[in-house]
Amino acid sequence: MSKQALLQPYQSNNLDLKNRVVMAPMTRSRANNPEKKPTEDLQGLYYQQRASAGLIISEGSQVSEEAVGYINTPGIHSKEQVEGWKLVTDKVHNEGGKIFIQLWHVGRMSHPDFHNGDLPLAPSPINPNAQSYTPEGFKDTVAPKEMTKEDILRTINDFKQAAKNAMEAGFDGVEIHSSNGYLFHQFFNATSNTRIDEYGGSIENRARFFFEVLDAIKEVMPEQKIGARFNPSLNGVFGMTMDEETIPTFEYIIKKLNDYDLAYIHLSEPFTDVSDISYAVTEIAKHFRPLYNGTLIINSNFDQEKGNQVIENGDADLVAYGKPFISNPDLVERFANNLELTEWNQDTFYTPGKEGYTDYPKISKLAAS
Repeated sequence: MSKQALLQPYQSNNLDLKNRVVMAPMTRSRANNPEKKPTEDLQGLYYQQRASAGLIISEGSQVSEEAVGYINTPGIHSKEQVEGWKLVTDKVHNEGGKIFIQLWHVGRMSHPDFHNGDLPLAPSPINPNAQSYTPEGFKDTVAPKEMTKEDILRTINDFKQAAKNAMEAGFDGVEIHSSNGYLFHQFFNATSNTRIDEYGGSIENRARFFFEVLDAIKEVMPEQKIGARFNPSLNGVFGMTMDEETIPTFEYIIKKLNDYDLAYIHLSEPFTDVSDISYAVTEIAKHFRPLYNGTLIINSNFDQEKGNQVIENGDADLVAYGKPFISNPDLVERFANNLELTEWNQDTFYTPGKEGYTDYPKISKLAAS
């Protein structure tokens, strides 16, 4: 076994992984069937091919019909979807892999076309001024509906039921998608949450919804099987705008998570250049590592060298790779042998079928051809 930090086993009280290479959650829009369910020959094969990762985190999977914001994304709220995911988890486990499912609600990053003409839900009626990819192509987002207390309670229960469904489907755990400008992130940021009730105003109030969901999920599965993803310095994309309270909000959340016994927290480095924003953090792992006592996954534009380095520096325990896993199903083996990576084809990221999905060859196949 290679001496690279990425390829060393990782053990904590809650995780036992064969290496420190994590497959990041990535929307691939392959559930183009009426049930929006994964299938054995597509999602099943796709994740099976990548089961040498220490941990796979699945694509975001909506917890309800209200949570949808992209075409052909799978859900985890119906019986048919649960049965479809069982085929996926079986295939991953048969290869000795481990897989968490990412639980997803996009909030205002949606469009009425997904909701029979109704407005998408969000903490406040503020248009993110972004675009939603609908069945008819990209459309401008609209001002969403401000969630009522009833909407909030129903959504909490949707996440709770989705977590229960995930356990039935055979997942090793769940990741709460509280990142990338989606519903939880919209509650966190004062620029997207202007509520004056107990879910708005103070930092504690803006974090309340997330912790209520976390506590509800704990009722149906061990908290040791729960992870959460955050993108603290997201700015200028997914409708998000930072302000002076953004980083203090994430500092509060991540410190408070020390009171829980989670599987991990999953952080992203900035998606855009935020070096000119005085209140942004440019090095997320380095900033938040001292604040959190548990397992920390870091993500965003890491190559093999940088992945090894961030672990060796002690700034993260695991590194999540996205696009490299798309075109290199055997990414771990390529790292182990310091082999060249196959380039991905961005034109097939979100198209139906196997092209650009399950047809990228492993290095052993290339050598034999």
